[in-house]
Amino acid sequence: MGLTNVSYGLYGGVVAFAIPQLLGDRRVPEAAIAGLSAVAFSPGFWAFLASPVLDVRFSRRGYAVALAFIAALNLIVAFLNLDHLALLEIALTIGFFASYLYQSAVGGWLSSITDGAERRSVSVWITIGNVGGFGIMAVGCNQLVRHLSPLVVAFLVGLSIVLPTLAFPFMQAPGPDRRLARESFGQFFGDLAALVKSREVLVAILLFIAPAATFSLTNFLGGRGSDFHASPGFVGLVGGISVAAGGIAGCLSFPPLSRLMPLRPLYLTVGFVGAMCTLGLSLLPLTPVSYATVLIAENLFQSLAITASIAVILETIGPNNPLASTTFCVISSAYGVPISYMLYVDAFGFNRGGITGSLTIDALAGIGASALLGLLLFWMSRTPKTALL
Repeated sequence: MGLTNVSYGLYGGVVAFAIPQLLGDRRVPEAAIAGLSAVAFSPGFWAFLASPVLDVRFSRRGYAVALAFIAALNLIVAFLNLDHLALLEIALTIGFFASYLYQSAVGGWLSSITDGAERRSVSVWITIGNVGGFGIMAVGCNQLVRHLSPLVVAFLVGLSIVLPTLAFPFMQAPGPDRRLARESFGQFFGDLAALVKSREVLVAILLFIAPAATFSLTNFLGGRGSDFHASPGFVGLVGGISVAAGGIAGCLSFPPLSRLMPLRPLYLTVGFVGAMCTLGLSLLPLTPVSYATVLIAENLFQSLAITASIAVILETIGPNNPLASTTFCVISSAYGVPISYMLYVDAFGFNRGGITGSLTIDALAGIGASALLGLLLFWMSRTPKTALL
């Protein structure tokens, strides 16, 4: 069930790796590529405004199927219009909007048909679907482009997005809430205010918007291979392998670790230990081997952190939540906030100390945020509402 999220991972791999490389081959300026990618990923900030629709009128399964097809169709349009940047940007943005809501529809759906230890297992496979799909597309898409016609590539990539929906008929699909969408939007802001007043939800959002376990270097280092004297081919290969291998290793590390402590302290522990590792990696020489080592390590810790965050979200949603997909989308959107602003922090460090500066400032931010939030959780555990932990 968790692997149905591979659609979201595949789409992310296209936007983050495949399209930028294809545009680079066409000698599109780096600034234009970066701007296009930023706009395409922007629904990660505002898509939650449309998330109430996922909890009304039709089943979450129905919404997930429709959103998968919308994402696939826009991806086909994008691959057939690589020389038309305006249309390419629009298609990728609409497609990622659909893909992001697809993940929320699936996440809310899975939270309603699983419980307890099953949810932690689902969290692992949701993340494996994400990072695995990302790595597969990052490595495989350009290989397809080299050997097949653009039309064939477009349809194969689009087909890969909808293929995971073949598992849907074998999954439970509770009946939908029959309210109209406009009623849901009216209720949404009241429910959102109630969610924020919940200390458990507030702590979950606070954990995710802080740079405690962000590991945004996975995105920043994608364009810094030359600083490690790595060739573009090596960067593309290692980028895909590091996401898939390091990411899956991080996901599979979660189940045994989750038995050692509650989820929220575990999330911060991953952030603290990972940041200490990043600080150590700053001492490596600038070689291609070091580049591979840093990418694999950062992806390992990021995937472990994402798995823990999804487990926290599913636990926070709880059973029989009528706004499960909305809650999933709102809280998961918080995790994307530091991934964006930490890119500017990493760039600030790079401008003053090169790659070593980026690694150092990213590590110090993670260590500081994890320690402060850890103290907050400890203080809250001493208050009457200890059930939070």
